[in-house]
Amino acid sequence: MSFTLTTPITGLAQTGFTAPTYTLVSDLSPDNNGKQVAISALGGTQTGVTAHSVSSPFLINMIRPKVFQSLGKPNLNGLISKVPVNVFKLITLKGVTPAVNQPYQKLQITTTIAVPAGADTYDAANIRAALSAHGGAISQQAAGLGDTLISGIV
Repeated sequence: MSFTLTTPITGLAQTGFTAPTYTLVSDLSPDNNGKQVAISALGGTQTGVTAHSVSSPFLINMIRPKVFQSLGKPNLNGLISKVPVNVFKLITLKGVTPAVNQPYQKLQITTTIAVPAGADTYDAANIRAALSAHGGAISQQAAGLGDTLISGIV
């Protein structure tokens, strides 16, 4: 199965939010190798949060490599001297206001996943484990991450 968000998505816990949900609508990705959705409506308690608009975007975009790299041939010693990498990106854009009466600015969250060519077939389990741990860390500490982004305290 491919990366396909279904609507609504349940947001992670954040200080001051109660049961946040996000209604999705399909959108065209600016990258031909991407899938994008816009957040068209909000659920739960998220005081002050805005759904997607032209002036204040709220988008999630998944992008795969334009050209997949494959593993090269080993040298005389049996080693592959340079292993190419396939880079995937998950990008969230959200309009935020920097000060009163100011236009929205784009906050960007980018998760970049660089998979060494060949690992997708030779070591799929460890790729899945890395992603599982990464997502689990974000899930476990979502409110703490949000608090750190606001306070600057790690």
